[in-house]
Amino acid sequence: MRRLTADQYVSGVLAHDRLVLSRAITLIESRLPSDRELAGQVLARILPHTGNAVRLGITGVPGVGKSTFIESFGKHLTGLGRRLAVLAIDPSSQRSKGSILGDKTRMETLSVDPQAYIRPSPAGDSLGGVAHRTRETMLLCEAAGFDVILIETVGVGQSETLVHGMVDFFLLLMLAGAGDELQGMKRGIMELADAIAITKADGDNRAAADRARIDYANALHLFPPAPTGWMPPVLTCSATENRGIADLWQIITKHQEQLTRTGHRDRLRQAQNLDWMRNYLRQQLEERFYSQPGIRERLEAVERKVRAGELLPVQAVEALLDNQ
Repeated sequence: MRRLTADQYVSGVLAHDRLVLSRAITLIESRLPSDRELAGQVLARILPHTGNAVRLGITGVPGVGKSTFIESFGKHLTGLGRRLAVLAIDPSSQRSKGSILGDKTRMETLSVDPQAYIRPSPAGDSLGGVAHRTRETMLLCEAAGFDVILIETVGVGQSETLVHGMVDFFLLLMLAGAGDELQGMKRGIMELADAIAITKADGDNRAAADRARIDYANALHLFPPAPTGWMPPVLTCSATENRGIADLWQIITKHQEQLTRTGHRDRLRQAQNLDWMRNYLRQQLEERFYSQPGIRERLEAVERKVRAGELLPVQAVEALLDNQ
């Protein structure tokens, strides 16, 4: 396929050309130095057209029905005239082949909606690298006219923290009676949530979902208040019955209005950019360190001495950094 110029990428993205958008995202995923240079030119030129979308993060415990929820929620948004881009961070996809592409095929209605765009994240050697490309993809989607960006976490653990650091609103999906074994994970993620939605609140499960809503609401009151003054609400929803979906969007809208009114939205975006810069700096320093000629051999030699007890780890690191 013929290589596009920076002008063609920029004009195509700004014209909402989905094919050019997809090619631009593929460009920023590339590790070729020439592609990285061209991607930097494109991103710099589309930057003035970014930042106006509502950035949402979403995560959930296993079996929560995330794909079904996103499709129902996405169809509600496109029905309101919003343009939605669904991105995903999957740090495990390189090892386990992930589930993002499967999620896309399960979102059969949303994936063919002309107002929606679903893009899997590339598998990467590091979670930081995947997150960096997701941030750049988000900017391209905003420049392409998508006014709601939904970033989905597919992995567990650190990916939730990374997604929280790049969105305006973080939604946690939970199940009623998920089990005590999830309590530790839930505590850490619950502290990040701007809202909690109890899914599958339909049929015989509706009463249990209502009880879970009360339990989670009570638990949230034990956490320290957010700097924004926002108290995360807990609601129940059913994607299959399309109930609670509209309420959730109203909550997100109210949250965004409060952030804008108090000035926290601008401060949040500034903090996100600084966090992005610092994470990317760490990533680049690590990559450049390991790309030095002969570094692998020196590292193996030093590691042998550390294993043999001939060298302290601190001394080993200092020797490597001093190029001794």
